[in-house]
Amino acid sequence: MDTNYTVLARKYRSQDFQSLIGQDVLVKTLTTAIKTGRIAHAYIFTGIRGTGKTSTARILAKALNCLSSDGPTAEPCGKCENCRAIAAGQHIDVLEIDAASHTGVDNMREILDAAQYRPTNGRYKVYIIDEVHMLSSSAFNALLKTLEEPPAHVIFILATTEIRKVPVTILSRCQRFDLVRVPVETLKKHFAWIAEQEKVELSDAANELLARAADGSVRDGLSLLDQAIAQTGGHVDEAAVMDMLKRADRGVVVDFMQTILSGNVSAALARADEIYTNGADLSMLLTDMMEWTHWATRMHPVLRAGNNDSAPYTADQRERINEINKHVSLNTLSRIWQVMVASVSEMAAAANQKQCFDMLVIRLMHIADMPSVPDILKQNEKSGPVAPRPSAPVAPKNDTIKIKSASDLADALSAAREMILYSYFTKNIEITAIIDNKISYFDRGDDADFQQKLILWLNAKTGEKWELNRQEESHQDKTVREQIKTDAESDPMVADAMSLFEGAEIVGVSKQ
Repeated sequence: MDTNYTVLARKYRSQDFQSLIGQDVLVKTLTTAIKTGRIAHAYIFTGIRGTGKTSTARILAKALNCLSSDGPTAEPCGKCENCRAIAAGQHIDVLEIDAASHTGVDNMREILDAAQYRPTNGRYKVYIIDEVHMLSSSAFNALLKTLEEPPAHVIFILATTEIRKVPVTILSRCQRFDLVRVPVETLKKHFAWIAEQEKVELSDAANELLARAADGSVRDGLSLLDQAIAQTGGHVDEAAVMDMLKRADRGVVVDFMQTILSGNVSAALARADEIYTNGADLSMLLTDMMEWTHWATRMHPVLRAGNNDSAPYTADQRERINEINKHVSLNTLSRIWQVMVASVSEMAAAANQKQCFDMLVIRLMHIADMPSVPDILKQNEKSGPVAPRPSAPVAPKNDTIKIKSASDLADALSAAREMILYSYFTKNIEITAIIDNKISYFDRGDDADFQQKLILWLNAKTGEKWELNRQEESHQDKTVREQIKTDAESDPMVADAMSLFEGAEIVGVSKQ
């Protein structure tokens, strides 16, 4: 008596095109090609794990060799000798090769030598090479010629999860199909149907958790469902799935994020301790917090991102998120998102995840309260300039101005709305000296018209005659923009703000 249990992922593996879920474009293209006789000699299927690459390859092999019709059929019977042998992986003319364990050129030569002989029981010899990106460079080169012009009775089907590692010369010889992630709603319907077949009680909330945890992979989702059934004895509810995934309830995540954004450090750390004590996986909790931040950002009234009904939260939870958004800026949400993303690798590398998570919570709370860099600069300008520099000159009543420095000239050009001259001057001109209406400068941009344009403007604006001496070599003086940036970087408040973001730099300073 056979007592071996068949896991759900194998028991409910797709056996024909109709049962292949979530890949409608692929199914339509392949069935139409078979019906019209436009069968390619080589295919390559790519996509994440568990989306149906190998299953599609087997179904295509059945369609090509099914005995229920005189030729290839888009609806293989699944009952004839060939269909049953292919499904069991025992057909002599359908060879499934694991490229991970057959990586060498000698393995490929054996396959290609055998390909020259006609099929024994089927119409076609079908070579299914799984994880083809694992082949060596020499093995790929050996495959090239046969893949381009194989014998009429040979079909190659390649499958890979890492398409970028497959040489372009291979890709150009195949019809490529990208298998998409299976949508959550499609997975939920599939899992509900399987639960019904297995006579298992699967709650809607538990089904939702499983479908989202599957991340678009049918196999991953069925493995989780299998585990949940084994854990609960056939009564799968939300609490059991959350315990299995070591995941906090989304309501708990909403509460936790509200506490963090409230600024109460002791309450936030106490809540983190409670969640950890209840058995939550902290890496998974960080993922849930990132999910919350993503949806809170999309739901923020300032962004107006449209319909967010697909957000994985109940109506009450969405209402709470909307209430939180009334007191949280979009800038704050963006900053805490950046900190969370940077913390993913830290959590993975930390010897003590709890300590790392506590420090993350403290960092989030401090950065949430921190004003933005533009706000810091505005506040600093109100309390005083970033660094001592001459203030903008006030034009006398006769509309003439006095220019004693590069900053004076930049301010005068800006006040007069001479934006083309202002932009070029602040970006490219190094002022060496301004003495008695004589300006010595070096032009990085080498604009032949700049000197004449500036002289005409200066003469008209100041009512005096100006002389500009262009130097042939730079004295390494700063432009106005560079000086403003240097002044900003030297300000202690800006330095504190920059230290919070690794690799941050000032790309511009707005003058208010």
